[in-house]
Amino acid sequence: MLIEGKWTANWQPVQATDAKGGFVRQISGFRNWVTPDGSAGPTGDAGFAAEAGRYHLYVALICPWASRTLIARKLKRLEDAISVSIVNPRLDEEGWVFGGYPGTNPDGINGARHLHEIYTRADPLYTGRATVPVLWDKQLGTIVNNESADIVRMLNSGFGDLASGPDLYPAALRAEIDALNADIYPRLNNGVYRAGFATTQIAYEEAFDDVFSMLEILEARLGKGGPFLLGNALTEADIRLFVTLVRFDAAYHGLFKCNLRRLVDYPALTGYLDAMLAVPGVAETVSIEHIKAGYYSIKTLNPNGIVPKGPDLPGLAPVSVTGQL
Repeated sequence: MLIEGKWTANWQPVQATDAKGGFVRQISGFRNWVTPDGSAGPTGDAGFAAEAGRYHLYVALICPWASRTLIARKLKRLEDAISVSIVNPRLDEEGWVFGGYPGTNPDGINGARHLHEIYTRADPLYTGRATVPVLWDKQLGTIVNNESADIVRMLNSGFGDLASGPDLYPAALRAEIDALNADIYPRLNNGVYRAGFATTQIAYEEAFDDVFSMLEILEARLGKGGPFLLGNALTEADIRLFVTLVRFDAAYHGLFKCNLRRLVDYPALTGYLDAMLAVPGVAETVSIEHIKAGYYSIKTLNPNGIVPKGPDLPGLAPVSVTGQL
């Protein structure tokens, strides 16, 4: 991580643990918002008005949090308004690196070699982890926001007439969406990481139980309706769930020890995954090759770096990634 703008030691997936040895995720450090008129958003400062070509997303296709933003960008038809850089799925000793892997591209905005250089351009004394996604302001030369939940919402409503497509956070469904997010995030989205990066048996087992109890709840829910979590309306809750599910059998089941059952063992969840992949633009944000290459490069979990040939994932044929999403 960065300490007062200086990179320290080699990259490690776990920087903090709780009293039980459980994985603790860092709180995002940049929380400004793009708004149609540049007024301040729910957090942060004003001055970030919606303008075509002004903003840039730094993402990794391995990362579910970054993939949330790519899907929202697709669904809101903001591809022409917001450019994208895709980092190498394999982290090196200094974390996320640009280029050097099929489907990635160099940093054409700032000319950085590593993502942490973007953070110190925004704040020369930044202390924290250099994570994706990052929404960058080309005009002001700074990071707008590095919290995926915020970025999804500003892509939905912050870009005004530049965006179109479905409302991912409609007023009539907000209470239900917020309740789903509050339940799914700690138990499943972050639960798989809590299991994979646990440093004690008790922390692992608690996370494991959370993951599979949540999957059972979702299987029952989707078995009674669908195609999406709230019926026919595709919302941000679906984006947040999908990015975890699509990685489950390829990475979390084996590498993260979430091996009670595979996702394909849940008929309703499998059907839901198929429905999400059928939404125009969603499959273009998924690269199983990047996902496996990235997760299996984490030396603390896979010291020899061997990437499994499987699993066979029906409906998830390899997607050609051009780096020009």
